[in-house]
Amino acid sequence: MNDRAVEQILAYTFDDRALLLRALTHASYANEKTGNPSNGNERLEFLGDAILDAVISVHLYCRERSKKEGDLTRLRALIVCEKSLSAAGREFGLNEYILLGRGEELGGGRQRPSIVADAFEALIGAVYLDGGMEAAEAVVLRLLDRTIRQALEGKLFSDYKTELQERIQHRGWGEPFYRTVSEEGPDHAKHFTVSVNAGGKRLGIGTGRSKKEAEQDAARQALEGGQRDGS
Repeated sequence: MNDRAVEQILAYTFDDRALLLRALTHASYANEKTGNPSNGNERLEFLGDAILDAVISVHLYCRERSKKEGDLTRLRALIVCEKSLSAAGREFGLNEYILLGRGEELGGGRQRPSIVADAFEALIGAVYLDGGMEAAEAVVLRLLDRTIRQALEGKLFSDYKTELQERIQHRGWGEPFYRTVSEEGPDHAKHFTVSVNAGGKRLGIGTGRSKKEAEQDAARQALEGGQRDGS
């Protein structure tokens, strides 16, 4: 692995290079080389996820002083979701340096959004442990600068369903289930109400002129509710 090239991408030099190596080690590679998948980057991914949330939250809070809590929550969800992180990781070429097991490599894992996004988060966690919050913040804002600008300009995707599914699966709640609560109005002016449920409880309810629009609104409401509940 060309760790110097990764450091150039991050614009950060590690004191503890073992952290950089761990951040780029997928569980499949760790299992193949050591017989223990826990030697991969999953713990750093967990830490990096929290650091990303904190950095983007503070950045949006300070930059967008007129926006309400719900708007800030939606923006953050767009910026730190799997789709955004994997896109940024591929844009900077970070996916080329991920260490993958042979099977994962042959299966196209290097382009898989979840693997690239996880490595992105793990790298942020590694920078934080190596250099502290200030260093991690600088790397996050450097790598996600364009993503942040696109989100603020309304040019980034708004896939709340994907973001909600990622969070639910991360908590081990299975798949979210969307149910049409009501369908009103004539064919040319339908109005749908949809609920989203997971883990045995209703997470949100949304409305829209189509089922897809109502499902997105329900997912958005669930994300906002999760932030208020601290989940």
